[in-house]
Amino acid sequence: PGPLSSRRCGSAKKVPACAGSSLGKGRGSKLQAMNAKPARLENIVTDKGKVPVYATGIIEQPWDDYSDGDHDVWRQLYERQREILVGRACDEFLAAQDAMGMTPDRIPKFADINAVLEAATGWTLIGVEGLLPELDFFDHLANRRFPVTWWIRRPDQIDYIAEPDLFHDLFGHVPLLMNPLFADYMQAYGRGGVKAHGVGPEALANLTRLYWYTVEFGLINTSQGLRIYGAGIVSSKGESLYSLESPAPNRLGFDLERIMRTRYRIDTFQKTYFVIDSFEQLMEATRPDCVPIYERRATLESLPAGSVLDSDEVIQRGNGDGWAADGDV
Repeated sequence: PGPLSSRRCGSAKKVPACAGSSLGKGRGSKLQAMNAKPARLENIVTDKGKVPVYATGIIEQPWDDYSDGDHDVWRQLYERQREILVGRACDEFLAAQDAMGMTPDRIPKFADINAVLEAATGWTLIGVEGLLPELDFFDHLANRRFPVTWWIRRPDQIDYIAEPDLFHDLFGHVPLLMNPLFADYMQAYGRGGVKAHGVGPEALANLTRLYWYTVEFGLINTSQGLRIYGAGIVSSKGESLYSLESPAPNRLGFDLERIMRTRYRIDTFQKTYFVIDSFEQLMEATRPDCVPIYERRATLESLPAGSVLDSDEVIQRGNGDGWAADGDV
């Protein structure tokens, strides 16, 4: 989890020029003291809103410390989402989740997942206490390390939690890292993030929107119809239904520069979903150098989350039912 919501390099194929140059072993990979008890880092609530708290370093998953209640929360969420996602999530997601050996019986051990994942695509999971600083997050992705929050939400947070927890990260994000194309895209995104960090805050804002509308809230067009692949959707009961079945949101064809201009929602369901035709499309779209895109974007206003342009490929124009009038970021 990086502030976007947030080892060996494996066998990546052609890396998009957007990704920039190769990186070292990573700046955020220092392991905390083995005898230190991992913290549960959540946002601090103040009278002016929520303030994020960032993690430092990585931790061993304290699997033996999970309570029966923690395992029961995992079971409830896993069973509910798997039932909902059949016929709604893309086949690649469901097949990968099965191949990894995820079950509702207990919270998976990162070591068990890593044995399968690293053999498949060279990725590994690392445990973290919560949100990571941007550059640390990007650097982990660039080196095929995916940060997973070690703690799971409380029973009273079953339906909503502001921060990415273990269920969101592990159930939602990790399965598609078994897919070679998506795994390559995620590494390329991390490299692009490191490069954008050096360009400036506007470039980071552009790249954050790309992550939001693909990795977190992306839809894919398949021979069976629209399907979900974004982690923010597959880990949410409400948005799994809303993103495909509600008449309210727009569903637009994927367009890289359009996405980089489009603001989004962090507090409600999305007003717009962008639809890819394939995971190959993600890689091809980000293959050119993104710096010229950032430069062109600097002269253009950002777009409201619910806007539809004449140039858009409109799969469905939403009716806007229930949309908040403000709050786009």
